[in-house]
Amino acid sequence: MGFAGAMVVAMAVDALVGWPSPLFARIGHPVTWLGRLITAIDTAWNRPSDPPSLRRVAGIAGALTVIALSAALGWVLQSMLSSGWIAVVLAGVLAWPLVALRSLGDHVAAVAGPLQAGDIAGARAAVSRIVGRDPAALDEAGIARAAIESLAENASDGIVAPVFWGALLGLPGILGYKAINTLDSMIGHRTERHEAFGWAAARIDDVVNFIPARLTGFLFVLLAPRPSEALSCMTRDARRHRSPNAGWPEAAMAGALGVRLSGPRIYHGSITNEPWLNAGARDPIPADLMQGLTIYRRAMLLLAGVLAILAFA
Repeated sequence: MGFAGAMVVAMAVDALVGWPSPLFARIGHPVTWLGRLITAIDTAWNRPSDPPSLRRVAGIAGALTVIALSAALGWVLQSMLSSGWIAVVLAGVLAWPLVALRSLGDHVAAVAGPLQAGDIAGARAAVSRIVGRDPAALDEAGIARAAIESLAENASDGIVAPVFWGALLGLPGILGYKAINTLDSMIGHRTERHEAFGWAAARIDDVVNFIPARLTGFLFVLLAPRPSEALSCMTRDARRHRSPNAGWPEAAMAGALGVRLSGPRIYHGSITNEPWLNAGARDPIPADLMQGLTIYRRAMLLLAGVLAILAFA
């Protein structure tokens, strides 16, 4: 239960201050530190001259190395804390940088503001910071759709999943999860360079996000203006998504807002034909993005409340 309390502290601190820009400028961020380690391993171990089978083995070894080092650091830090509520607060402060609650809301709000004002160029610039698709090809509906999808998926990856593993396993859990998620975002892609080397990173990420993604979807369902429609859309359409996990929060949000999400999109000049989630619904408008932010904030508050009950009741 102390782990749950530490996650409440982490969420509260992040909601209040985020990760301040002066702090980032001075020391960076734990994710950037992980990124440097992953880049070094990718550069040294992922040799294009090696056959795919050897590169896959090297990728497995690299992923396990990063995860083990991160979890071990969490265990060392946790073992240095005493017992009692002071230790809970300190553990929460240590976990705070690994919860992206405020930054996700801020990044999506940065899209919603210019979109509502009719500033398509400004909205495209803002959405390009949170999605990989070509922003120049996005109209108002496309921008709103991309931002809503990013909000839903990253609510799971950036908040619910790290908090879930932190509440379950403490600092080793949240640090280990963050290592897995960062590995997947950097090398877990089906590109020529990372098809084999990033295979393990992608598969491990799928496993550790299985429960958190579905939990996030159910949180959105509970806070939806139309819970029955959100639940129906999630259970019907989640498995249509290319990701085994991202479809759950995205489909729940699509049903909650009464809009269609996913569908065809353009990456690097090429069209990717993805199936629609909530296909019969209308396209999203700027107001839907604002309502999505409201659902997100209430869902994260509900999550913190449940953890607080577990910790303090």
